[in-house]
Amino acid sequence: MKKIRIFYWITTGLFLLMMAFSAISSLASPEKAVEFFKTMNMPSYLISFLSIAKLLGVIAILVPGYPRLKEWAYAGLTFDLIGAVYCNYAVGKTAAEWMPIFIFVALAFASYFLYHKKVSPQLK
Repeated sequence: MKKIRIFYWITTGLFLLMMAFSAISSLASPEKAVEFFKTMNMPSYLISFLSIAKLLGVIAILVPGYPRLKEWAYAGLTFDLIGAVYCNYAVGKTAAEWMPIFIFVALAFASYFLYHKKVSPQLK
C-alpha cells in the first residue's frame, strides 16, 4: 500500500505540475499564448477559459475527498491533453512535435489508475 501511495504522488505531482505550468504560463504571457493559438487556427478567447479550467482541475485533484469531482477533473484534463494532440496533428505539425504530449497522457492514466488503487481498499 505504501508503494502505491508513493507512485501515486509521483505520477500525480508530475501530471499536475505540468498542467498547472501550462495554465499559469498561458495566463502570465497571453501574447505568446495568442500567437500559439493562431498557429493552431483556434480562437484566442479559449486561452483564459482553458487555463482557468486546468487550474480548477488541478485543485480538484489535490483537495482530499470529493471523489466525483476528482473523476470529472481527471476526465477534463485528459480531454484537454488528447485535444492538444489532435489539434497539433490536424494543423499538420510533425509527430515529433505532438508525440511528447502522450507522456503526459500516460501520467494522467497512471495517476488515475493509482488513485483508484489507493482509494479502493478504503471502500471495502
